[in-house]
Amino acid sequence: MILVTGASGTVGRPLVELLVSAGLKVRAVARNPSALPRSVEVVDRPVLEGVTGLFVNPRAVGDDIDGLLAEGKGVLKRVVVLSAVNVDDDLDMQPSRWRGDRNTEVERAVTASGLDWVALRPTTFAANAFGLWAEQIQHGDTVRGSYAEATWSPIHELDLAEVALHAFLDDGLLGTRPVLTGPESLTQREMVSAIGDAMGRELTYLEMAPEVARAALVGRGFPAGFAAGLLSLQARSVGVPALITNEVRRALGRPALTFARWASDNAYVFGRAA
Repeated sequence: MILVTGASGTVGRPLVELLVSAGLKVRAVARNPSALPRSVEVVDRPVLEGVTGLFVNPRAVGDDIDGLLAEGKGVLKRVVVLSAVNVDDDLDMQPSRWRGDRNTEVERAVTASGLDWVALRPTTFAANAFGLWAEQIQHGDTVRGSYAEATWSPIHELDLAEVALHAFLDDGLLGTRPVLTGPESLTQREMVSAIGDAMGRELTYLEMAPEVARAALVGRGFPAGFAAGLLSLQARSVGVPALITNEVRRALGRPALTFARWASDNAYVFGRAA
């Protein structure tokens, strides 16, 4: 049985579906169990009885990771942890910490646990576009944001879920920290344009001054530290192609899915508000 933490999240939900399709038993720690297949056992906290594999979402597990791993000694055969490409950077350059992610601490705990492990280090999630731009696109054709020429290599959550499945089923990734990216470097302007293409709409990205963009993010509910960190990372990437690796192809035997594919898969989310 595989225990999936954060099972109704961006990566956890498709991973659960893939595990079930592969014929594996799944126990899921989830806030929204209605989104999961009926065959899944849903719990409100990690229960390791009968579990041989553990998928760790740092935001879901947080400071409980040490106790969970200690409980798993002699039980777990493999731990796959969702980490991040910037996990070794200074903490002030990891803006997702302001939203609850403890990638550095959790990855270090897993890799030092003495258990068999795989640490997945993805770049920016394509799904981050929901929080940054969906509301604006639902209400008009102009997206206001920071650093139009800042670059990302956004990764589709389906690729992350498939690599996580591969990490459970195959020994080839054991003891590694694969850096997982999308197949192309895109600017913020190009990403918004791709969403528009998927919707059959022409979207415009209007660059705001950094201080205005920071205030706008905070006004929409993002923590101030997150907004400052995000803008700092974007500023440093302007004119610099985003990192692209071949790790998705190496694991899955196919190219990583494009952002255009992600936009097509999720165009309905960006539809105009009623």
